[in-house]
Amino acid sequence: MSTTTTENTNRVVLVTGASRGLGRSAARHLAAAGTGVIGTYQSNRAEADAMVEEVRAAGVPAAALRLDVEDASTFESFAGEVADALRAAGAEHLHAVVHFAGFGAFAPYTETTAEQVEQMLRVHVSAPFLLTQALLPLMTEGGRVLNVSSGLARFTNPGYAAYAAAKGAVEVLTRYQAAELGPRGIRVNALVPGAIATDFGGGVVRDVEEVNRAVAGAIALGRVGEADDIGAAVPALLGDGMRWADGTRIELSGGQSL
Repeated sequence: MSTTTTENTNRVVLVTGASRGLGRSAARHLAAAGTGVIGTYQSNRAEADAMVEEVRAAGVPAAALRLDVEDASTFESFAGEVADALRAAGAEHLHAVVHFAGFGAFAPYTETTAEQVEQMLRVHVSAPFLLTQALLPLMTEGGRVLNVSSGLARFTNPGYAAYAAAKGAVEVLTRYQAAELGPRGIRVNALVPGAIATDFGGGVVRDVEEVNRAVAGAIALGRVGEADDIGAAVPALLGDGMRWADGTRIELSGGQSL
């Protein structure tokens, strides 16, 4: 069953981290809006294939490509794979790139190692910086880039200094990308989720009842977020109705730590 609209016909979006969590939800909602999806995965091919089936069931093209966002040396060849996937989908260009791939790690500031900091920067800063750069020749004029930050870049939760610092850098990067890609009409924004009940960070918000309850108590709407609270917003953020949003952070946290 397809709900393809004229606005979204022939649009294809690249979603990193599409085999799980927020990326998987975004892929489903994009498909429901009539947008094709090229999703990436790191290791779980079975889940990536399941994502492709879900997207194709909505009547739009889909593909899954393996990508390790920590290895920037592969980005140029990956762009070639994306070009092949676009041709197979009957599309000339990418409409948008959405950067969901990533992970969280808990470590007190005084115990965080250099390698942990460097890995956070590679995954959460270098990847959206350099992967977007590699994909620019494939992007349509007037396309979109959606980086993904975190509410932890605004409020603090001890133990996430490296992760939050990297996400703060993502928000600065977003503004610079918007300024420099504006001449092509490419809009760049940062999607900022609050606490979400997924397997992220070991699933602590989802699976540990006291953590879930404590986090919900800090959210104005009285509950932690679900993956679909974020995924459902992605088609809207990439759509023409948000065409005047550029270089901004868009927080979806239910009113967390206001």
